[in-house]
Amino acid sequence: MIDGNFVIDAVTHAYNLHPTNYRAGKYAESLAGLIWGLHSGLSGDTHRVQTAEGFLKDWSVKELAHLLFVESGVDLAVHHVLPLQTLYHDGLCSYEKTLEIRKRYPHRFLVYAGVDPLRGTAALDDLEQQYEALKPNGLKLYPAAWLGEKFRHTGWRMDDPTIAFPLFERAQKLGIKNIAVHKGLPMGAVPIEAYKVDDIGGAADAFPDLNFEIVHGGMAFLDETGMQLSLFPNVYVNLEVTGALIVKRERWFAESLAALLKWAGPEKIMWGSGTVFSHPHPALHKFWHDFQLPDDLVKVAGMQVTPEVKRMILGGNYARYAGVDIESVKKNIANDEFAKRKARGDIQPYSYQEGLYE
Repeated sequence: MIDGNFVIDAVTHAYNLHPTNYRAGKYAESLAGLIWGLHSGLSGDTHRVQTAEGFLKDWSVKELAHLLFVESGVDLAVHHVLPLQTLYHDGLCSYEKTLEIRKRYPHRFLVYAGVDPLRGTAALDDLEQQYEALKPNGLKLYPAAWLGEKFRHTGWRMDDPTIAFPLFERAQKLGIKNIAVHKGLPMGAVPIEAYKVDDIGGAADAFPDLNFEIVHGGMAFLDETGMQLSLFPNVYVNLEVTGALIVKRERWFAESLAALLKWAGPEKIMWGSGTVFSHPHPALHKFWHDFQLPDDLVKVAGMQVTPEVKRMILGGNYARYAGVDIESVKKNIANDEFAKRKARGDIQPYSYQEGLYE
C-alpha cells in the first residue's frame, strides 16, 4: 500500500524479450527496441536497467512479483497473456507464465487470457482452453498481427461483426466481462491505423454488458479516447506507459490526464505500470506524493487531482470494474512472503535474486 491506500496495478508483463524468442525478424526486434527505449528514456536514474542486454531477457514471474510487491507499493496486480505468437515464439508474455502466476500467487494477481482474433474458430477454442485453466478476469487483444516479415495492419477492428463479435460473444458466454485492447501506442515501426480508438464505440454499443478497456489510454488520440469514455458507460481507460510519463515527462502526463478528466471525470481511469516495462515505484510514488495539475490544466480538467481522485485511479476504480473485494485481499496478503520481506526494509531496485523465495 501507499500511505494506507490499496493499490491495484491493472496491467503487468513478465516479458520474454530475449533475441532467441524473436520470430518475425525485424518487427520483433523493432518492438523489443521500442520497449527498451521507453524503459531507458522514461525511467529515473535510480530505477533503470543500465544496459540493453540486462533488459532484453526472459523475465521470470518471481522477478515480476518482487518488483511489484516488495520494491513498490502495489498490493494486487493483473498479468496479461500476450497473443503475439506470430511475432514472438511464446507470444511475448506466455500462457505458461500466466498459468504459473495464477497457481503460485492466487492472492496477488488477477490474470487476463489473450488470443489472436484473426485465427477465427481457433481463437475461440484457444479462449475456451485458457478459460478452463486460468479462470481469467478479462481478455487481452491486439489490433494487428504479423505474418513473418509482413505486417498485417488492416486485419480487424473492434467493431467488426465477423471477426471481433464472435469472440466477444464467446467471452460473454464464458462469463468474461472485461475486454482489454492495446491502443494508442504503435508496436514498433509499423502503420498507425490499427492503434486508433474509433472502433471502440461500435463494440461497446453492440455489447453493453461487456466492459472495454483502452490500454495505453492518453498516449495519443486524447479527445477521441475521452469521447469514448463519455459516450459509453462500459468504456474505461488504462494508463499503462501513460502513467510512466510522470517520472520524466510530467507535463505530457498532466496534459493527458487533464484531457481524460475533462471528458469523463476520474471514475473510469485505472492505473497500470506495464512492469517490467518500467519499475513500478517511481511513477506510483510521484503520482501519490507530489503530483498536482498545473492551474491551466485544472481549467481544462474542471478539477484538481485530489487525494480522493488519486485513490480512485490507483485502486478504487479497478476494484469496482473487476469486482475486487479489497478487504478480503488485504487479509490474504497481510503476512505473505512479500509482506514479510518488505517489512525488513532497505529494499533496493532490481534486487531479486534466484532462490530468494525458495
